[in-house]
Amino acid sequence: MKLNIYADKDAMSKATADLIVEQIRKKPDSLLCFPSGESPTIVLKYLVKYGLEGHVDFSQCRFVGLDEWIGMDENDEGSCKHYLFSNFFNPLKINPKQIIFFDGLAENPDMECKRMDEYILENGPIDLMLVGLGMNGHIGLNEPGVDYHSYAHTTELDPVTVKVAQKYFNKTTELSGGITLGLQHFTEAKTAILIVAGEKKADIVVKVLMEEISNQIPGTIIRSHENAFIFLDEEAASNLSETIRGIYF
Repeated sequence: MKLNIYADKDAMSKATADLIVEQIRKKPDSLLCFPSGESPTIVLKYLVKYGLEGHVDFSQCRFVGLDEWIGMDENDEGSCKHYLFSNFFNPLKINPKQIIFFDGLAENPDMECKRMDEYILENGPIDLMLVGLGMNGHIGLNEPGVDYHSYAHTTELDPVTVKVAQKYFNKTTELSGGITLGLQHFTEAKTAILIVAGEKKADIVVKVLMEEISNQIPGTIIRSHENAFIFLDEEAASNLSETIRGIYF
């Protein structure tokens, strides 16, 4: 695992985007997985910029969605699909045939999980998986207590996740559950990247790096990945002692 700390979120995001571009140049038909939320917004802006300027070609890439709120689709402004289409797929005019995403409105969520698992099994493993870190240590919607060996699954949302997620909606929204790729997908990805920005994440960053690898803090699993990167800005890294930094730099 490689720990990289940058002066601010913009520098961190650019470095992340550059690493993704490097992956696509090595393998133009890469299978990629990006998250929604605050963490990847600037990363996606850089990727869109690079794509529109011709610095990288996404035309052969395949994209798989990380997660979704149960009961929502791309028409819901707070949905994960709406976010990724608005911030990445639509600006770059990515062919819908290149994208596979959870259907949060599916009558049978378990079949949705099976569909996603089968696609990744047939087309994967995922070449590069980018995730953010929740205030409770979740990645994707893999909440504390999740089975480390899980593939795609539905999840009961942690109260912390429900509270924090309200910022994505224009009004208070009841979130009944989630559907997500599992931690096993994360560990099987050829390259895994965790990005974290902001002082509010400083405490959980310390736990991810220093506490026992445990499903109680799902993000700790990145330390067991053979080709993983953690990208932090200085605010997110502000509680890391020189000793901790020395361990991972």
